[in-house]
Amino acid sequence: MDRLHYAGDSVITGTAIAEALLDYAQALAQAAGSATVQIPTLNDDGSQGRSEILVGPSSQLISDAEASEHDEVTDESVVIYLREEAVNLRAHGLPATGTAIPEPRSVPDWSDFES
Repeated sequence: MDRLHYAGDSVITGTAIAEALLDYAQALAQAAGSATVQIPTLNDDGSQGRSEILVGPSSQLISDAEASEHDEVTDESVVIYLREEAVNLRAHGLPATGTAIPEPRSVPDWSDFES
């Protein structure tokens, strides 16, 4: 298991999930993008939970290995998704879904505001 530290808080998740999330965060930073992802976590009482984490260029994630009496948190589909997104970002600079990096907004012309 790994404890992910982020924004003054921390969550416990599986090692493979933590590694994939850090890889994805690095790829997003390289592409100057950001995304919100949900990962499975371990609650204090040992039950499974979920955390939503915003990752991007300024994310400061730290992952520490942590022993636990509970079973390893796993979700192969999350790991595969994060790994594929990281590969796609590095190859094309855009997430596969096209949602992690917002479209550039056009700047209105001042004449648009004249009455």
